[in-house]
Amino acid sequence: MKERLYSIAAVMLAACLVAGSAHANYQDDVDQAVTIIENFQNIPEQAIPTAVLRQARGLAILTVTKAGFIVSGRGGKGIVIARTEEGWSGPSAIGAGGIGFGFQAGAQVSEIVLILNTPAAVEAFSQGGNFTLGGNLSATAGPVGRDAEVRVGLQSVMYSYSRSQGLFGGLSVEASVIATRNEDNAAYYGKPVSAKEILAGKATPPEGALKLRQVLSKW
Repeated sequence: MKERLYSIAAVMLAACLVAGSAHANYQDDVDQAVTIIENFQNIPEQAIPTAVLRQARGLAILTVTKAGFIVSGRGGKGIVIARTEEGWSGPSAIGAGGIGFGFQAGAQVSEIVLILNTPAAVEAFSQGGNFTLGGNLSATAGPVGRDAEVRVGLQSVMYSYSRSQGLFGGLSVEASVIATRNEDNAAYYGKPVSAKEILAGKATPPEGALKLRQVLSKW
């Protein structure tokens, strides 16, 4: 059953990526990432702790839509960015897709930030293919509060933060697949470029990524 769910999730993700590449402006995703980070940090008691952001090896920032009745589907897109020796890299485009089942109904739009705490987490996003969140790359709910004292890296490979609009109730078993949007990266950088090159800081960030990198430079 798990293998079947992952297969369906991969199909849904592929459809999501095709639709996203055809109709969406990647610059909008980059700008949305800035807005999401600023939204999280505007409420100190619910903010991502400064210690978490300062020690992060990378961030994945997405907007995900989830809807369904009994069987649910989710799809979204966003960017991943990594910390390098010279500062933050340029953004690499990613998409997400998944499916769930259980006692559930409703619709929800979520802003999600994944804090990548280890080199292995960044490496997973660098491969350029599909991978599934789970197992050694599972994400746990991160600590909150801007001034919270935490020891990053010893507790989880990835921390997950989300802000949601809408209503979605009940239990669900998810299969969340993440993939690189290679065509969008090529269009944004003006040439074919791999996620690994981008996240290693080997691809010159486009001017449109300046604000995102400036916001993250505070940490």
